[in-house]
Amino acid sequence: MFGIGGSEFIFIIFIAIMLFGADKIPEVARALGKGMQQLKNATEDIKSEIHKTASDSGLDTKSLTGGFSDEINKVKENFNKIIENSNDNSFGLDKITQDVDAEINKVKEDIETIGEGPIKRQDR
Repeated sequence: MFGIGGSEFIFIIFIAIMLFGADKIPEVARALGKGMQQLKNATEDIKSEIHKTASDSGLDTKSLTGGFSDEINKVKENFNKIIENSNDNSFGLDKITQDVDAEINKVKEDIETIGEGPIKRQDR
């Protein structure tokens, strides 16, 4: 539960009892519950007000977010194609790997040639 172990949870309960006392804990829990409910209601009110204002202004919220959803779905489909075709040499995954390896080797060569200038690198 929330990455808290049993002993840590018992310690937290012990500290709560020490701070508030055993008779005040139900009142504190009730107050926290009411506060969370009010926060949830306020959030829902704000969301509904935003949607109402957007629809009154003639904005279609689905069209605003629809483009993002379509692009995300396209990216997911492309990743699935890459994963499905990863063993297929004609797909180009090997070419991508070769290009990345070539770039890494270029950087390694550049690093090695840095030591050949007027200031020589000392190997230890």
